[in-house]
This record gives sequence, C-alpha cells and structure tokens, in this order.
Amino acid sequence: MSSDATTAVPVPPVLDTPGALDQEPAAHGLGTSLPQAESRAKTEGTFPYAADLWAEGLLWAAILRSPHPHARIVSVDTTAATAMPGVRAVVTAADVPGAATYGRRVADRPVFASDLVRHHGEAIAAVAADHPDTARLAAAAISVEYEVLDPVTDPEKAFAAEALHPDGNLIRHIPLRFGDPEATGEVIVEGLYRIGRQDPAPIGAEAGLAVPRPDGGVELYTASTDPHTDRDLAAACFGLQAEQVKVVVTGVPGATGDREDPGFQIPLGLLALRTGCPVKLTATREESFLGHAHRHPTLLRYRHHADAEGHLVKVEAQILLDAGAYADSSSESLAAAVAFACGPYVVPHAFVEGWAVRTNNPPSGHVRGEGAMQVCAAYEAQMDKLAAKLGVDPAELRMRNVMATGDILPTGQTVTCPAPVAELLAAVRDFPLPPLPKDTPEDDWLLPGGPEGAGEPGAVRRGVGYALGMVHMLGAEGMDEVSTATVRVMDGVATVICSAVDTGSGFSTLARQIVQETLGIDDVQVAPVDTDQPPAGPSAHGRHTWVSGGAVERAAKMVRTQLLQPLAHKFGMSTELLQITDGKITSYDGVLSTTVMEAMDGKELWATAQCRPHPTEPLDADGQGDAFVGLAFCAIRAVVDVDIELGAVRVVEMAVAQDVGRILNPAQLATRIEAGVTQGVGAALTENLRTARGLVRHPDFTGYALPTSLDAPDIRIVKLVEERDVVAPFGAKAASAVPVVTSPAAVASAVRAATGRPVNRLPIRPQAAVAVPNS
Repeated sequence: MSSDATTAVPVPPVLDTPGALDQEPAAHGLGTSLPQAESRAKTEGTFPYAADLWAEGLLWAAILRSPHPHARIVSVDTTAATAMPGVRAVVTAADVPGAATYGRRVADRPVFASDLVRHHGEAIAAVAADHPDTARLAAAAISVEYEVLDPVTDPEKAFAAEALHPDGNLIRHIPLRFGDPEATGEVIVEGLYRIGRQDPAPIGAEAGLAVPRPDGGVELYTASTDPHTDRDLAAACFGLQAEQVKVVVTGVPGATGDREDPGFQIPLGLLALRTGCPVKLTATREESFLGHAHRHPTLLRYRHHADAEGHLVKVEAQILLDAGAYADSSSESLAAAVAFACGPYVVPHAFVEGWAVRTNNPPSGHVRGEGAMQVCAAYEAQMDKLAAKLGVDPAELRMRNVMATGDILPTGQTVTCPAPVAELLAAVRDFPLPPLPKDTPEDDWLLPGGPEGAGEPGAVRRGVGYALGMVHMLGAEGMDEVSTATVRVMDGVATVICSAVDTGSGFSTLARQIVQETLGIDDVQVAPVDTDQPPAGPSAHGRHTWVSGGAVERAAKMVRTQLLQPLAHKFGMSTELLQITDGKITSYDGVLSTTVMEAMDGKELWATAQCRPHPTEPLDADGQGDAFVGLAFCAIRAVVDVDIELGAVRVVEMAVAQDVGRILNPAQLATRIEAGVTQGVGAALTENLRTARGLVRHPDFTGYALPTSLDAPDIRIVKLVEERDVVAPFGAKAASAVPVVTSPAAVASAVRAATGRPVNRLPIRPQAAVAVPNS
C-alpha cells in the first residue's frame, strides 16, 4: 500500500447544548462531556475523508448507470470507450470473476445489470482512466441498446404483476395475530396513510480508493459502516478468499443508514484488480442519490377500536413497504414495522398484516428508525382521530393507554426493560409553551415562509401536537450480536482496538471514556478500523454503545486485574479492595497509595474480550416471538405555526423527553437527540425523493430539500430519564433513532391541531396544511 493514502477514524463534534444537559465538564470518564479527539481537525477542514485519499499512479473510476427504471439489455458495446486515450479498463457483468450478485441480507442485486435493468441508475459498466473527466466521457461513450419495459411502480400492483426478479416480487409477509379477532370497541376510527421516500442524504457523498496487493488481493479504503460484511461481499464477487481483501475505514462524512453501498465498492475493486493500479471513485451527488438505499415508502391502513373512555381495545393494520428493486434490509424493516404497529400503548388485541414487495422504484434499505418511523406517523394520527371523536385532550388519551415495564407487545414479548412512557409524556405535556408570535413588522421572520414569504400574520394559526415513539436496540430476530475489543497499555498510553465504526454515534469517544474510568489513564487512543481486526458488526440500532462498548469495558477490566493483582498479592488483599481514581491506585484502608504509571513499571498489558447480548428469536407464523434485545422510548410535543391560506408550516419548538438509560456523555447525547429531531422534521415537511414512473426527479440538493439551520426548530430537551437497563453494559440505551421516529408524527399532529385537516401523508404538502373552512 502506498504511504500516500491516509485513513482515519472519525468522531462527531461536541456541541454545547443548553437545557437539560448543562453541566461543568469533568476531566474524563463516563458521564462527562469529553470532547472528540478529531474535533479540531474537522473544524479546520484538515480531517481526511475518503474523497481526500491519493496514491501513486492513481486512476479514476466512473460508472455507467441506466437511464431507465425497467428495460431489457439487448447489447453492451464498450469499443468506443476502450479506444479512448487514457482509458485503462472497462468492466461489465461479463468481467465479474466471482459471484454475480451481492446483498447484505439477500444476495439478489447484480454487480452490473446483464439482462434486465430493474431501477433507474442501476450500474451497467465501470471505467478506469487517468483523469476523472476521461473516465466520465468513456462511461458515456459505452453504447447500450435497451428494450424499454413498462415499470411496476405501484407496490399494490406488484402482487399481481409479472415477476421482476427470479425470487419473485414478494420479499416477506408477516401476519401478526394477538388476542381475540372478534373483539370490537364502542368507538372506531380508520385511516389511510402514505410515507414518502426519505434519503439518508449524507453531506459527504460516497467515495473510495482501491489498491491492488502483491498477493493478488485488494485493499478498499472507504467510509464503510459494516466493514467485515462489505469485505465478505466484495471478496465473493472478486472470486477471492476473504483474507485477500482488506477494508480500511476512512473518515465517515455523515451516516444515518448503510454507507458506501457495495455497489460503489465492488466496481472500484474490480477495476483495481484489472489494471493493477490504485483506482479512486468520488460519486457525484446525482450518483449518490441513484446508487444508495433510501427509506421505504410505505402505505398503511389502520382501524383503531376503543371503549367509551378511550382505552384501546383492538388495532387492525395493513402495512405495505416498497422495497424498490432489491431486498436489502426490507425483511428487518418490515419486522420492526409490524411489531411496533400499535406503538408504545397497551393493546389487548392486535391483527396486523405486513408485506415488503419489489418494484422498479429506487432501492430501499436501512435508514435510521426504519419501519418504526412509518408506523409511528400512522398510529399517532389514529390517536389524534380517536381523541377528536371522543372529545378528549390528545395528551390525556395517550396517557390512558401508555405502555409500562411488564406489559406485553403485540408480538407476545414482555417488556422487561425500563419503559417510562407515562413519565416522558407528562414531561413534555407540562413543559411551558413558547410565547405566541407578535404581529409586528420586525417579527416578520417568524412567519411561515420566512421574511420574503407572501403570508399575512392574520392567516397564521398555532398548533400543538404530541407523539410517542419506540425503537428496538441492536439487531432482531435471532441476529448474532457480538463484538470484540482489545485494550493495550504501554508507556502510559492505552490503545483500544475495535472494528466498531463511529458514524456519528460517538463510539470512539465512549471507548476513551470507558478506559479512562476503568484504568485511570488519561491518554487513550482508538486505533483506525480495518478488517484485520475481529468483527464488531454494523453501526446501527445503538449496537456499538451496547456490544462494542461492553467489549471495551470487559477488556479494560481484564487489564485492570492484570495491573492490580501484583499489588494485591504483595499487600495480601483482594483486587476488589483497590480502586483507581485520577491515575492513582489506593487501597480501602489507605495502606497502599501509588500511581498507575508506577504500578505499570514499564510493562505492557493487554486483553481481548467479547460482548454478546442475550439471544432473540424470529417472529413465528403468527408474528409472535421474543424478537428484540431491548427497547427505547421518546415523547415529543411539537408546536407549529401554519399559514392556513398558503399551507406554509414553521416548526416553532420541539419539546423532547427521552428514555436514555444512562447519560454517558452529556454534550454528545444532546447533539444526537437534536440531530435526530431535525432529521425527523425533514421527513415531516420537506424530504421526499420524488419519482415519475420509476425515474428519480431532481436527484440533487435543489430538488431534494434538506432542512437548514433556518428550518431547524428550537429543540428543548426537557427530560432525560436515567433508569438503567440492567442487561445493557452501563445501562445506556440507543439515542439517535427514537427522536427520528417520533418527531415526524409530532409535527403532523401539531399541523392537524392548527388546521383541522387530517394530514395523512408525509412529507406534509402545502395543500394538506390549508385549513378547512371555519377551522
């Protein structure tokens, strides 16, 4: 490997957040706001990401993508591209030496389309050239003859449509049956809901560098969030053994889903192996939108039954996930959607049908809060309808039905973790409301639409809405959630070796805090991640805080024992009677007092440990089973101002109360909650990757509207419930996903309150926010 290529492990910036998390920063250890090691480099713009990598003799890659969502490939002619000066290689499906298909969950996606194109932007060929412009021109020069076919873009029609894939159009069907199907309530409300296609929209688009090795293997430098799985998939397609492929994780420029889809990495590696040269690919924003997975667009039908007092009796639901062209994580997303279809409420009887189907729409996959976000928007809309029909305050209706520890999910699993849902709801309900906007010219910027908007103050209505959300932590349905970590101490420096990728979750900082607290050593380094290290699994569902943090803690405690045993033996006491504080080792009786450095005496100490949570099981034929390791909950109260004539919406405030288990890093936790709420606001109001008959429209940040700092509401973290989950290391829970799940539903609830409209689609379109007459 050329020494010119640079890699690094990223950590997110720490923000000073006022409110519930204010505290003076301590020196180190758990519970303090330890800053990230790379904060300064990221602030100054010197932190290296994959797009910054370079190697001697570098070539540039470009990928030819299909302009059609569904077509038969008649022929592919690469003659003109190959003949262009500066072009070093062109590869198509015929040049893939190993497995022709890949997939993190189901291997159904071709490296390059060879017979059929199944979605707009599917890869057809890849080119390596000595200049990026040459590579792009060569890709455009490849001649492909297509027989255009009618696309299947309506997931409801996919059931009867001709099979789009050899595996058929149905990816998974989950029927959930819980309780008495004949049960009914005195009050019934129904609704039909549609959730759009949110994109992860990482600020840094996909990029990578592939470097061939002398042994015939290849090294992939990329911002992978699951390096060992990506290595195994790439090796299978390259026709190589896993040990011949090494994935080195570079800086991760934003990740709220699976980053660096193998569809970017595998062509890159093929070109490096073909040319014998390092090859770099930096995706354009359009390629990024076309190439990676998005949140599942979802159609939901609900019927809620309640008694005259508003207590839920039965929930019936049908949930249809549009998986796009390939399966990806659709099975897991569907399981979450079906399991959480009733929300964090006690429901004696539940009957839910869930399907995930293939279409010719862009592929869907893992995006933070997948499955749970879509159903939260629907069941909370149902709770608003039920409250209106009963004439009950929406918060009060929710309070009458909230779940608690010991209750049973519709999957039959008992909630054994802390579930302080009532406490969270009470906290946001009782928090003071923000002041009303003033009808004065100097406050025009407060109007929906901003200072240049056409709205009038007299047309603005304020709405207050509530939502309760839940997510599962770690993988589900029998996934083996294990992580391995090594802690090595030498010359007063501790090094953590763990292949857990920090995607913004703050794991790198957490690992440092764990070792500092356990060993009393200030100087803790986290080694860069690569696949020479044991696997730690994907960065999703808070798993690295739990399993990777747990592995680091166990390894650090083993080193602690190695450090203290000689002293304990010398003084005739147990190691449990010795403590390490601020770099000093002392005994309970004060007889022993020395520093960690003195006790080390030049020795090198190290230990490796694993952490594996208790097993789960797949849902059975009736949707029953203990499928989840743990759960996390959130309550949000949204306050919005709506111009009822124009349909413009301004989110004024989001009051958040969250079940966090234990606060490990206050500033970091606040940042993650704020980011999750903001991402949810985007899903509620602006973010929707639009398609027309399968063609992605405006795949850029002009057509796809991310919320900016001007759109971000005032986020008030009003309560963090620290009730530790006894089966989790440190007792902490996942923090990022549950506010993403909950905030879109809260915003929609508030818009309903302001306008009197049903608001049954996300994102909320202006015409849906125009008030009904006399509202």
